[in-house]
Amino acid sequence: MKNVLLVKYGEIAIRGKNRYLIENKLIRTIIKRLEPYEGYRVYKEQGRLLVVNEAGEFDYDTVIPVVLKILGVTAVCPGVEFEDQSIESLREHALLHFKEHFPEGGVTFKVVTRRSDKRYPMTGNEISADVGGYILHNVPNIKVDVHNPDVTLMVELRNNAYVYSKVIKGYGGLPYGASGKATVLMSGGIDSPVAAFLTAKRGVEIEACYFDSPPYTSERAKQKVIDLAEQLAKYTGSLKLHIVPFTDTQLKIYESTPPEKMTVLLKRAMLKTAQKIAEKNKSMALVTGDSIGQVASQTMEAIVAIDSAATIPVLRPLCAMDKQEIIDVAVEIGTYDISIRPYEDCCTVFVARHPETKPKKSIIESIERKIEGLDELMDKAVENTETVEF
Repeated sequence: MKNVLLVKYGEIAIRGKNRYLIENKLIRTIIKRLEPYEGYRVYKEQGRLLVVNEAGEFDYDTVIPVVLKILGVTAVCPGVEFEDQSIESLREHALLHFKEHFPEGGVTFKVVTRRSDKRYPMTGNEISADVGGYILHNVPNIKVDVHNPDVTLMVELRNNAYVYSKVIKGYGGLPYGASGKATVLMSGGIDSPVAAFLTAKRGVEIEACYFDSPPYTSERAKQKVIDLAEQLAKYTGSLKLHIVPFTDTQLKIYESTPPEKMTVLLKRAMLKTAQKIAEKNKSMALVTGDSIGQVASQTMEAIVAIDSAATIPVLRPLCAMDKQEIIDVAVEIGTYDISIRPYEDCCTVFVARHPETKPKKSIIESIERKIEGLDELMDKAVENTETVEF
């Protein structure tokens, strides 16, 4: 018998001929994240993965938080693995597991059995009844509740036998890097880090770019975005943050356009600049933190006027989410407390008092064409971009 961690994944299992490629991507990611810890190995086991320690004791307190942050993992289950699948062996291992985790009793429980080999001499229900009765007889102060138990003890018969009673949920999705690459326009606000996380959760490798406008934005505002990128890297494993010097470009737009149209033109310039960076890093799309109707620049009309600046797709993972839903995700992934630090980004500093909510794309494009030297300023910003890697 040895302690193991069963790693479950969801939609990967329903993939077709390329399923093995995505499974192998997830395996490589887990192996890489566990490299700092001695002895841990990962094996594929009939629709799930097994993490074992071949050098000593399994440190669940260290390993579980690491694996739970890996995108593509739906749940982890700390348990035991053993070879002998006789009913006597199942009884004893189940009892040992139950006593270890619930030594004082005081809980209701049921046993659920899954067997991949239907030739086993007992059905799943028969095994569950036998093992459950044995535990009930040998552990004080417990009761069976098959409808709403405190503890569900799982017995699984596969190549080997497994017993576990905890299912700790992960984030699910697809393994990071399995779905191409995109560049995220990252501010210091609540929304864009959540958009970055949700994009990564769909298996998209991400890089981020932040538009820095000193002296109108402070070093603390830039540090906030650096801290956000570092937090996101806990889920992606690594992340590049491109810090774009954007003061001259913003001032040019500020000086050359009507105030009510400035925000849309500024966002167009950001998209164009981000696309230049995306082309350099071989991204296939851009990602923003827009939620439809949340602010003036996120109305449908504004989105149409802004998106025409890009020639690659612009993804908006938050488009149908309300603010509280976005905040809930930000809290869960640890970006919220960083985002609410009171340091303004360039969009906040240069926002108009009364921005236009229904801009016309043709008028916006006409104004943009008349701004002399704008393309050159954006090119210069790209050339002087600083990249920080996590």
